[in-house]
Amino acid sequence: MKQKNLIKAGNKLISTNGITLRYGKRTLFEDVTVKFTPGNCYGLIGANGAGKSTFLKILSGEIDPTKGEVVITPGERLAVLKQDHNEFDEFEVLKTVIIGHKRLYEIMEAKDALYAKADFSDEDGMKAAELEAEFAELNGWEAESEAATLLTGLGISVELHDKKMKEISGKEKVRVLLAQALFGNPDILLLDEPTNHLDLQSINWLEHFIYNYKNTVIVISHDRHFLNKVCTHIADIDYGKLQLYVGNYDFWYESSQLAVKILRDANKKIEEKAQELKKFIERFSSNASKAKQATARKKQLEKLTLEDIKPSSRKYPFIDFKPDREAGNNLLSVKELSKTIDGEKVLDKISFTVNTGDKIALVGTSELARTTLFQILMGEITPDSGEYKWGVTTSQTYFPKENSNYFDVDLNLVDWLRQYSTDQDENFVRGFLGRMFFSGEEALKKASVLSGGEKVRCMLSRMMLSGANVLLLDEPTNHLDLESITALNNGLINFKGTILFASHDHQFVQTIATRIIELTPKGIIDREITFDEYLENEDVARLREEMYRQDDQLPAAI
Repeated sequence: MKQKNLIKAGNKLISTNGITLRYGKRTLFEDVTVKFTPGNCYGLIGANGAGKSTFLKILSGEIDPTKGEVVITPGERLAVLKQDHNEFDEFEVLKTVIIGHKRLYEIMEAKDALYAKADFSDEDGMKAAELEAEFAELNGWEAESEAATLLTGLGISVELHDKKMKEISGKEKVRVLLAQALFGNPDILLLDEPTNHLDLQSINWLEHFIYNYKNTVIVISHDRHFLNKVCTHIADIDYGKLQLYVGNYDFWYESSQLAVKILRDANKKIEEKAQELKKFIERFSSNASKAKQATARKKQLEKLTLEDIKPSSRKYPFIDFKPDREAGNNLLSVKELSKTIDGEKVLDKISFTVNTGDKIALVGTSELARTTLFQILMGEITPDSGEYKWGVTTSQTYFPKENSNYFDVDLNLVDWLRQYSTDQDENFVRGFLGRMFFSGEEALKKASVLSGGEKVRCMLSRMMLSGANVLLLDEPTNHLDLESITALNNGLINFKGTILFASHDHQFVQTIATRIIELTPKGIIDREITFDEYLENEDVARLREEMYRQDDQLPAAI
């Protein structure tokens, strides 16, 4: 890897100098020169295929660029979230975390080997003393305690700390590897999708950890709420270049949309465009979402000009659900629904009424409970007891969490979508595919060869085509990129009908839901408030503890 040290006292940083990467005739990056400084968290964003993960691998030394170099201050320790989940299968969980600090782990192993020698010599004693001094300097006596604290914060219980990695689940392995990256206060931290497989409580813990982190963080994530909470800067990969912006994801998104609008309004006078910029600056100046961003953002906003606002090449799908008719007042009633699956009672006498225009987020610790309720309401499975009734004026369309069986057919996308259309005209069907970037030859791809994200976009085309006035969506943001998540989010905010949905995306739930229904082991908690209000409500917190308390077990995160 073309990395070199930058010898400059007190200037702790990681930077790139003229990084270029080519694969054959394709250029992924061209002459990228950028500096990442301590105390900041950089959200690395870009369209699918822009090279976000590749750029992190160049920074870590895993991939060599075609030309250019990565510059790291001497003595700086760089830590990376490992993607090979089986790499440490033969190591104990706690030891796997400590391995994250390579030098510290080497010292611990060397010490153990020396002290285990039967013929311990004076020379061994001198070597051991040297190792002990370096061990103390690296805070080695606190290593196990620090590793245990990280694991607990990320939801890995103490009883798992001494187990081997191969004995724990895939989701647990991801959390251990995240703890490994965070361990030992690295100077530079590279994180690729760190919130994957984390529950809300663990994500919240990670947000606070990074918020208070004094070194350099570069992170890739599709979780907009996370990016908004932790990022002081956005590093946008676009047109083969990397551009830094002060602020979080929402600030970057709004400014790029403003740039598109200003460019589109070519006939507007400079003064009018400047007024738009001024209003934009005023809005974000008074709405700094993070204390340690505020000063830097304010300084940049004061210097912002029309030339600084740059449009993005990013394309957003067009997602617009239009019901064919309005639903009446009698929409859905659910009475005493119960269901047991594989000996586990996942729904226990669930009762609620859905009103016209409700946008209900189904939350709770059990994904199975939410999916089971969706499947019952769509008639895919039957409850053990209880009943539900849809109003006669309602029509429903459903996005299931698992959609593979929909695509196990030998059809191209036009014919695949035509199955669900009353209008069989090819141009009509292609219109709905085109909204999701399946145009021209892309619309003739076989349904059976689609990627996870492409399948999701096809399922959303199917839902738009339905004209239903009730949407049911089970984890619709899985496999989607930031652009598609943003488009779906806006489409559901603008939808005039009724929605029941489940999602792990905090911002998605907060911006869409007008009502929260939590499925617990002892029934439901039902509140007509936003998600953030629900999480902060003390009465709800007390009720959750009662509803989840079973054999002295306190409630897990939603």
